[in-house]
Amino acid sequence: MKPNVPVVKEYLLALQTKLRQSLQVFESKNFLIDNWQRPEGKTGISGSGITCLLRQGQVFDSSGVNFSHVFGDTMPASATAHRPELAGRKFEALGISSVIHPRNPYVPTSHMNVRFFIAHKENEEPIWWFGGGFDLTPYYPFEEDAVYWHQIAKKACSPFGSQIYPAYKKWADEYFYLPHRQETRGIGGLFFDDLNTSTWGWDFGQCLGFLSTVGDHFWPAYGPIVQNRFQTSYGEKEKEFQLYRRGRYVEFNLIYDRGTLFGLQSGGRTESILMSLPPKVTWEYQWQPTVGSKEAELYDRYLQPQEWV
Repeated sequence: MKPNVPVVKEYLLALQTKLRQSLQVFESKNFLIDNWQRPEGKTGISGSGITCLLRQGQVFDSSGVNFSHVFGDTMPASATAHRPELAGRKFEALGISSVIHPRNPYVPTSHMNVRFFIAHKENEEPIWWFGGGFDLTPYYPFEEDAVYWHQIAKKACSPFGSQIYPAYKKWADEYFYLPHRQETRGIGGLFFDDLNTSTWGWDFGQCLGFLSTVGDHFWPAYGPIVQNRFQTSYGEKEKEFQLYRRGRYVEFNLIYDRGTLFGLQSGGRTESILMSLPPKVTWEYQWQPTVGSKEAELYDRYLQPQEWV
């Protein structure tokens, strides 16, 4: 099967609708659905997308599921510096990004992204790849949730070979890491990039199949955790800790996240790109958790890579 952008786009739009409907079940307030068009500007990049966003809900402080499809005649210089083979090529990039910041501190923040990139040049074969993954960021973690999350991640990968989950779980541990804090963003999950025929010997259809299985397993992994935890009672202390830890999420997204950086460097739609940020965050100077506390347990055990299944 040859690279087929319309087939990828059809899957992504269907996934967006499915996720939005799954999230809507928890809320009486409706999602804002913003169909946007971006005319070509100084960057030479144009595109369109659908931003689905719900803020200040009953269960979610912020819940977003975005689709974007952008085009350009030339790649941003920041991209071609690392991938000179892309110079002089027209490109398309499309994907779904979902970031969910729950109101209750006992419900983890979660993120999922699946995307496709293709670059064309006349009389040459296109350069293309898939990327994406999902990860979980708890504030007050439960071991059974961590195990379940990784069981579903492993299940998503299993049809593609026993080596896939260990490889992409390890990549997630390494990718969702804040070196200046020497801690992971959470308990990881899956992360993959540059997936094409040279990676595992899969053709385009098999690579798309893997992208689809990652997208399709996100809500089965996350939804039951939300259902089990969103009514847990909490106090001001737990809420303050959640807001403090959200600061780590902001640090990662603005410093390291590939999708955020590519979007901003390529002149993307800023409001949609920064949808991933939580609506409220606090920061404290040299804060440390009390030894033996629930907050300390997060640091001592859950913010270092480990095997859950």
